Amino acid sequence: MSGILEISVRLLVALLLGGVIGIEREFRAKDAGFRTHFLVCVGSALFCVVSQYGFGDAVKDASRVAAQVVSGIGFLGAGTIIFQKNVIRGLTTAAGLWVTAAIGLACGTGMLLVAGISTLLVLFGLEVLNEYVPQIGTTSIALTFTSPKKESVKRVVDKLKEDCIELYSYELRDRHTSTGIVYEVRIDMKVRRGNHNERLIDYMDEFDDVTISSIE
Repeated sequence: MSGILEISVRLLVALLLGGVIGIEREFRAKDAGFRTHFLVCVGSALFCVVSQYGFGDAVKDASRVAAQVVSGIGFLGAGTIIFQKNVIRGLTTAAGLWVTAAIGLACGTGMLLVAGISTLLVLFGLEVLNEYVPQIGTTSIALTFTSPKKESVKRVVDKLKEDCIELYSYELRDRHTSTGIVYEVRIDMKVRRGNHNERLIDYMDEFDDVTISSIE
């Protein structure tokens, strides 16, 4: 009975720790959110428990079963990575699933303190460091705006290039409206982290006939 209770505690802790990381990802509107992370964490813990107690003496090296979790998470993480128009998205989400699986394995082996500390470190890196050290590194964003003048579109692109913003792709479409032709532009670019949305809005304020549709 005590063995069942211990296993239940391990799985419950895995659910809680994976859920905490998932809530943080859900808060940031990532594709892999609460449900994905707690399932990965509980699943990893369960594989570890089964490898320890489920096969008796049939499995001499229980770590081999747990090691396959890493390979499985690799396939799952690869599904969250998107390469589109020379821009890679989803790397943080994939890494989050990978470390969540590691936390689940720690829970499954009974290393609950290690799992808890690891979860705190993950949240510290995702929230605290990202908040107080936002200027480190770069990030990829997609800017969409409209303008009735093609010359204004060219001026915006030239302005972005002058400020050493790396442009990945540029897509221009014309749309016929009741007031005439409106040009819709989508630009994928790499910018420095930290208030990049505000800086782009400041750029656009210089052009009276340019309207921002979205910044993703």
